[in-house]
Amino acid sequence: MRKTIARSVLAAGLAAGVAMGAQAQEMQGVTDDEVVIGHNGDLSGIFAAFNVQAVKAAQMLFDKVNAEGGVHGRQIRFIAEDHGYQVPKAVQNFNKLINSDKVFAMILNLGTPHNIAGFKMMEPKKIANVSPLTAARQMIEGDISYKYTGTSSYYDQLRAAVEYLAEERDAQNVCAMYIPSDFGLEVQQGAKDEAEELGLNYAAETTHKPDEQDFVGSVTKLREAGCDIVATGIGVRQTIVVLGTAKKLGWEDVAFVGGSAAMNTAVAKVPGGVTEGFYAAAGWSDLEARMDEPELKAWAEEFKETFGEDPGTAAQLGYSAANTLVKALEAAGPELTPESFREGMESLEFEDPISGVTVNYGPDDHQGADLIVINQIKDGMWQEITRQ
Repeated sequence: MRKTIARSVLAAGLAAGVAMGAQAQEMQGVTDDEVVIGHNGDLSGIFAAFNVQAVKAAQMLFDKVNAEGGVHGRQIRFIAEDHGYQVPKAVQNFNKLINSDKVFAMILNLGTPHNIAGFKMMEPKKIANVSPLTAARQMIEGDISYKYTGTSSYYDQLRAAVEYLAEERDAQNVCAMYIPSDFGLEVQQGAKDEAEELGLNYAAETTHKPDEQDFVGSVTKLREAGCDIVATGIGVRQTIVVLGTAKKLGWEDVAFVGGSAAMNTAVAKVPGGVTEGFYAAAGWSDLEARMDEPELKAWAEEFKETFGEDPGTAAQLGYSAANTLVKALEAAGPELTPESFREGMESLEFEDPISGVTVNYGPDDHQGADLIVINQIKDGMWQEITRQ
């Protein structure tokens, strides 16, 4: 009898241990006074000009929240890692952040193939992926329980842009130049599918390495193919070089258009009008033309005072991601778990004055905003043309 009781106590203890172990796994990155948030991005590669400001804006908001006591008494500890747009390095970073730093959630992870590689490690531990710096459709495919995007997709953006430009310019030939990665293929597929839907000719395409910088041959090929619209799924610096190359070659009767990855302040501000006329379809409204809005202006001035530089489009996304995360942590309540965080995210509906969009999540809708804004560079700044 005594032995039976002992075995029962031991079994109960083992069961409790297993339950506590499972709970500890679900609760990683959370203590009574801290929550750990990770970021895995490109701070030194082809999208560094975009990524760095996003991280700065997120950190600025987290610092402000922490100074005011945190969220439900928890300070936000933000850990950022640099993968330089290299997938193998991104995998190493995910391993460190998830298994060593024990992050609770991640925000602003940059790169389509990089995020996809990270899902294999994030999903088993219910680590939320909030507002990645990629608008690929794959970010909310499959099991979306802990996947949350911030904006419309590259695919939808390019379809909208091609539709608009085809009508405005009476275009017949649609083309693409892209990095043949998950990111570039989303841009290419959106442009091609919309061309076919409209009965236009998908005339030509060129593919490029992430570090490629000589585009004379590619631009010449596309020009000879009679391209009226060229969709671009390449890096920020590459976009600038392509536009400069086209102008040097005297190719003016063409519309180059990118998705949200191309809508970067650095692209608009290139001296000498190199990028004038370039189009981009994005999931937010650029800040420069909206500086008469008091809340946006105050935030921009605070950013400049903090970092000594004007905020750009990437800073808008950094703020929006961090703001969404904070609101979800607040909505999750004091008992923070992956499940309560998910419920918090799915309850969010608010106006984001910095990005100029309405954010709305739900149990079956993990895309925060559906807006598509088509912009063009005019007089060295992004100007909104139309939205849908």
